[in-house]
Amino acid sequence: MKNTTKHPIVSKKVLIPFLLVTSLFALWGFANAVTDPMVNAFKKVLELSNTQASWVQMAFYGGYFCMAFPAAMFMRKYSYKVGVLIGLALYATGALLFYPAAQSESFVFFCLGLYVLTFGLAFLETAANPYVLAMGAKETATQRLNLAQSVNPIGLIAGLLVAKFFVYDKLQSDDIVDFGALDEVKRGMIKVADLAVIRDPYVVLGLVILGVFILFLVNKMPQSKEEGKMPSLKNTFKKLLRNRKYVLGVVAQILYVGAQIMTWTYIYQYAEAIDVANAGKVGYEKVDVFTYQFIAFVLFTVGRLVGTAMLRFMSSGKLLMFFALLASVFVLSAICIEGLIGLYAIVGISFSMSLMFPTIYGIALNDLTEEQAKVGSAGLVMAIVGGALLPMLQGMIIDTGGSGVSDTKIMGVAEVNFSFILPLFCFIYIAWYGLTVYMKYEKTSNASLKEYILK
Repeated sequence: MKNTTKHPIVSKKVLIPFLLVTSLFALWGFANAVTDPMVNAFKKVLELSNTQASWVQMAFYGGYFCMAFPAAMFMRKYSYKVGVLIGLALYATGALLFYPAAQSESFVFFCLGLYVLTFGLAFLETAANPYVLAMGAKETATQRLNLAQSVNPIGLIAGLLVAKFFVYDKLQSDDIVDFGALDEVKRGMIKVADLAVIRDPYVVLGLVILGVFILFLVNKMPQSKEEGKMPSLKNTFKKLLRNRKYVLGVVAQILYVGAQIMTWTYIYQYAEAIDVANAGKVGYEKVDVFTYQFIAFVLFTVGRLVGTAMLRFMSSGKLLMFFALLASVFVLSAICIEGLIGLYAIVGISFSMSLMFPTIYGIALNDLTEEQAKVGSAGLVMAIVGGALLPMLQGMIIDTGGSGVSDTKIMGVAEVNFSFILPLFCFIYIAWYGLTVYMKYEKTSNASLKEYILK
């Protein structure tokens, strides 16, 4: 086990820059949390199928994929601060585009706003994550990133509360059992009102981000000690592709982000299936899914704090493996057990996921040079595309029997339950990756078992 107690996680001389950069983690956490429920909101307001509504996530996480590499190339030449400023400007622009999108009543326009917004998030994450890793000793890099990422759930919780109280509670279409059965005029009036409800949080968010932009503009941020050096990009790529731990880490990150977004997005459909199964029963009250999602985010926050503390005593790979195995148990329970028990299991997944993103990130980049980390960071941010692709596949599974969430059964369970087999496969791979890292890079004995696992 690696001894990290000799090095402070964050030294006093970089404390202020660390706090400023750490605040960005809450900002993209807010964007994630307020967007996930929009899949279901757009589905109801614009009368979309689960697959069509999943284009919200395709636009949101596809923007990461498209802009992460250009952002990394930009920051090879310019400073992290400039990268952050560009990220904040794009973030604000995308959010403010929701105003004309609501006026046009165009789903494509809304998706375009999300796409531009995540251009900004790609810049922010490509800059902030490696910057935090570089703010101290390599021995404490993964802990430092976990500590910074601990602020992320604050944004998640704030985004969820905004989505509930300022969006879902005000949607008129959500209170109508058969929205499509209304006459065209009435449906049109409700659609206009509901799209305005969806628009407002993003417009306010855009204005807030402009304020943060000004804050970063007037503050001085230290330069990285290796900034300005431009080693051959070709050689950097070659070294990254030969780094097994990095390449496997990118795959793990793709699957993790996909699993996270599937879990947080389709908890709404899972709860809807419970409501459908119990419709008409005397005394039955509709599931308040936001309460369960709130608890999930609280557990996510607790899990990240617990995980950060445990990294002082346990290697990153080993801890990642244990958390991924725990997540697999929760997902399997959600698949096999229908009803509220299955919903409890989905909530429990969030605790297990809490340390995965920063831990995978830290493991993959920890042994790289500053230049390699900048380019390698782009690969890990591009891996967020898993949040675009995998939820769409899950939506297609849920649509197997129709646009509902439990139109048919697959292997004896409702289609929405069975769809969680995708996150299950993701967590199994992540557990294997954690074991691989532990056995090959962290464990100092039992060489024969390492060779067997990695051959």
